[in-house]
Amino acid sequence: MKNLTLLISIFLLSFSFSQGQKVDDFSLTDALSGNTFALQNHAEAKAVILIFTTVSCPFSKLYEERILDLNRRFSGDGFVFALVNPHSGQDSEENPAAMKSRAQTQQINIPFLSDNNQSLTKQLNITKLPEAVVIASGPTGFSIAYRGAIDNNPQMAANANVKYLENALISIQNKRNPSPVSTRAVGCNVRRLN
Repeated sequence: MKNLTLLISIFLLSFSFSQGQKVDDFSLTDALSGNTFALQNHAEAKAVILIFTTVSCPFSKLYEERILDLNRRFSGDGFVFALVNPHSGQDSEENPAAMKSRAQTQQINIPFLSDNNQSLTKQLNITKLPEAVVIASGPTGFSIAYRGAIDNNPQMAANANVKYLENALISIQNKRNPSPVSTRAVGCNVRRLN
């Protein structure tokens, strides 16, 4: 009887972890187009990939080309990418004009969302930049399928031998749950608003 109770407990615990953190709908303004990006508009996507980043964080700059490469490879297959700036509006380096300028200079063609009041940053408890969050839609709404680091080498893309975000997206393509579901992001700290 003890073994059966233990097995049921383990099953229920693993089932609850596989469901992921629920994500409430959000709407943010894209600094590049001026359009509103709302999560509810992407319910049919395989996943929505949010990369929390800024214009001035050195770690974010190191990942720009890798993010663009992932967007090129996966966006044609039903994945929606967006960058989210939790520091937008906090200083002159992080305003929508600076975001637009950086996007033009680096040829970034992904929505670059302004999270001026950090509502989404707080909802998802983002602490590092860059940090990736993969959100999938299911019968009970949106939930996080993966969150954390993009890969295991911020400094040198060529030396990254574990590509966490890419592996998560491949798992979703193959109708599997990503593993691991979370990793520790490394980078600049998010400056929290009071």
